[in-house]
Amino acid sequence: MFAIRLEKELEEQIDLLAKVKQSNRSAVVREAVLRYLEDNEDLELARQALAETKGGKSLREVRRDLGLDG
Repeated sequence: MFAIRLEKELEEQIDLLAKVKQSNRSAVVREAVLRYLEDNEDLELARQALAETKGGKSLREVRRDLGLDG
């Protein structure tokens, strides 16, 4: 169980979205939190990949090394 306090306007927006999706407030908030966590995980993975490729080759260099540029 998790309880949060939200501004009235935000609650109204969540309720409207839930109604449109024929769902409920909890499901809408659960989906939003899940998407937020997935987005942040993707961002962290991208940062790690970028850090690991520093000093790597450019696409042009890779294409040349693989003989893809004529």
